[in-house]
Amino acid sequence: MGIPIAQVDAFTDQPFSGNPAVVCLLDEPMEAAWMQKVAREMNLSETAFLLKEGALFHLRWFTPTIEVDLCGHATLAGAHMLWEWGILKPDEQARFQTKSGLLTADKKGGWIELDLPAEPEKEAPFPPALRKALGVAPKYIGKNRFDYLIEVESEEVLRKLQPDFGLLATVPCRGVIVTSRSDSDRFDFVSRTFAPRAGINEDPVTGSAHCCLGPFWKERLGKNTFLAYQASARGGVVRVRLAGDRVQLGGKAVTVSRGTLLSQSFTKH
Repeated sequence: MGIPIAQVDAFTDQPFSGNPAVVCLLDEPMEAAWMQKVAREMNLSETAFLLKEGALFHLRWFTPTIEVDLCGHATLAGAHMLWEWGILKPDEQARFQTKSGLLTADKKGGWIELDLPAEPEKEAPFPPALRKALGVAPKYIGKNRFDYLIEVESEEVLRKLQPDFGLLATVPCRGVIVTSRSDSDRFDFVSRTFAPRAGINEDPVTGSAHCCLGPFWKERLGKNTFLAYQASARGGVVRVRLAGDRVQLGGKAVTVSRGTLLSQSFTKH
C-alpha cells in the first residue's frame, strides 16, 4: 500500500512549463511536520495534501520550507488529479476546505476555473531593503496580507529584473509581485512573483498573486476579465474574472508523472 502522488504542471497545457506541483492523496490525517518533510523531499514550489471528508476535501499547501495559507496553482493541480484519478466525475465540482475558507474548482471546457478570495492591496511605503533588492523605480507600490505589489513602467523592465534574493528575503512579507501592462495585444498584463522568504526565489506561475492582480488591474483598465501572462522562465497563462469579493482564475493543467509514497515514509513523526 502507498499514498498516491502525482506531479502536475499548472497554468499550462504543455509539460515542463507552467508551475509544477505535487499532489498527495491521503487516506488519514497526517501531522504538519510530516507533510513539511514530504514537501521538502519533493522540492517544488508547492506540495498539496488532499484528505476526503464527506463531500469536501481538506487541502493544505506546503513549500519546501513553510505551510502557506493560499496557493492557486496547487489547488488547480489538486482538482485536475481528482478528476484524472476518477475520484470525481468530470461534471462534479471539486470543493476544498482550506486555511482561506471554502475554495471550489469546475471544469469549463479544456480549462479549470478556481473560485478564490480576492486579495486587494492598499498603497504602502517602499521599504529601503525592497527598493535596493529590486533596483527599479516603481510606478506604484501596494501591499495586501501576503505580498507587496510593485507596478513598473514596462514589460521590458519587468523581464529584465534581476533581484537580490538574499536581500529580498529580509523583507517581512510572503512575496513580491511585480507587474506591468503587456507589450502583446494577446495579454492585458504580465507579472513575476518572487518569494525567497518562503523558499522560492521566483515562482513560475502564482495563482494567489492574481487574486491581488485582478482587483489592481480592474481599477486601472476598467474591466472585470483579463488574460494574463506570468513571465517566468517557464511561463504560464491565467484567465482572471472578478466577481465581487471573489476571483475566478482559469488555467489548464497537464500530468507529468504519477507515483506512490512507500509505506516506510508514512510515519507521522
